[in-house]
Amino acid sequence: MTRRTDIDVRTVTEAEFPDWNRALNTGFLQPPAVAAEQLEARRRQFVPGRLLGAFDGDRCVATFRSFDQEITAVGGTLLQADAISNVTVTATHRRRGLLTRMMARDLAAAKDRGDVVATLIAAEYPIYGRYGFGPATTMTEWTVDVPRARLDPRWAAPEDGGRIDLVDGEDVRKLGPELHERLRRAQPGAVSRTDLWWQARTGAVNLSALPWTEPCYALYRSADGQVEGLASYRADDHWGDAKQPLNTATVDWLLAVTPDAERALWRYLCSIDWVQTVKSGWRAPDDLLPHLLPDPRAARITTQADWLWVRILDVVRALESRAYEGRGTLVLEVVDRGGPAGGRWRLEAGPDGASCAPTTESAHLVLDVGELATLWLGDESAVRLAALGRVREERAGAARVADALLRTSRRPWCPDMF
Repeated sequence: MTRRTDIDVRTVTEAEFPDWNRALNTGFLQPPAVAAEQLEARRRQFVPGRLLGAFDGDRCVATFRSFDQEITAVGGTLLQADAISNVTVTATHRRRGLLTRMMARDLAAAKDRGDVVATLIAAEYPIYGRYGFGPATTMTEWTVDVPRARLDPRWAAPEDGGRIDLVDGEDVRKLGPELHERLRRAQPGAVSRTDLWWQARTGAVNLSALPWTEPCYALYRSADGQVEGLASYRADDHWGDAKQPLNTATVDWLLAVTPDAERALWRYLCSIDWVQTVKSGWRAPDDLLPHLLPDPRAARITTQADWLWVRILDVVRALESRAYEGRGTLVLEVVDRGGPAGGRWRLEAGPDGASCAPTTESAHLVLDVGELATLWLGDESAVRLAALGRVREERAGAARVADALLRTSRRPWCPDMF
């Protein structure tokens, strides 16, 4: 076994990029060989200094990538984030501290750049809490039994005077980015998308090891012609023994900036001939979908889990940047062993703004930096965390004050995997 000190963790050069990608594919249980076309597409993600690898001799045995991102705080402020992705450690080199070394290096650089938070989507729950991350949003997937939903089978078009058109990938690349900008500026937890994101989701480039297959795209325009919704979906071809259709439509993603657009797109998806089942894709846990159906029980939850994880790097900017519906004062003692967020902080917040600064006052609440991240976007309850022993009250009632300040009327949601 190679000693830990003999494994070099370093930034990846362009010459090492093919070997890094081979390790990446291996780590995600995909065919190790990387086709030239796929490698060339992935080079568009290559940012010098932001790809890390662990090398045992000349062979890459662990991968790590970060990139610039914006995340929407409660109230609509866009904050600079360090987005982390493509994290793997080859099975032959587990338990040698390689991820710890790569993570420490990346988070230190993010703090130096002035990033407010770091973000990631965790494939496995237990890994990232030890690096100060906490689950900050939840996702839910519903499976809709279309016949049970009791929708009017005579439906043919939106009742509000809008219309739905099927469009192609080129249309999506033209119209989708502006629509997404409108959505993400109003949705806490949403993150920015690059041009490459839209090209990869419409087949202009293929970053995956799997062949590209084109989905269908449904576009909703309001009665005055404004683009307000867009969905990408696929359907299978499954028929029963008695020649009855049993097809499933699976939503890749659905964006809607108005309730009318959301209602119209789900109604359209549940009205496609031969489709008996609709799988919603990853939605907000308080999505409107079930209650848009005459029988909400027709929408059965098939997946519900943590989604976006956040690591606070700058407590002051994170807490001052978000909006607060209530008014109050909290003194938070944040535990961040060896990290940048530790200390005691006084938060004074209200509808007209917030201030946060270091303090020597006695703490009202004591919590780990990961728990602060879990509370930051408003998805979790401090009272609940206190009952779980993950937050400690030093002043009676402080958890209720935290909930009155931090919780939001609608739950945060990140529509993206990255």
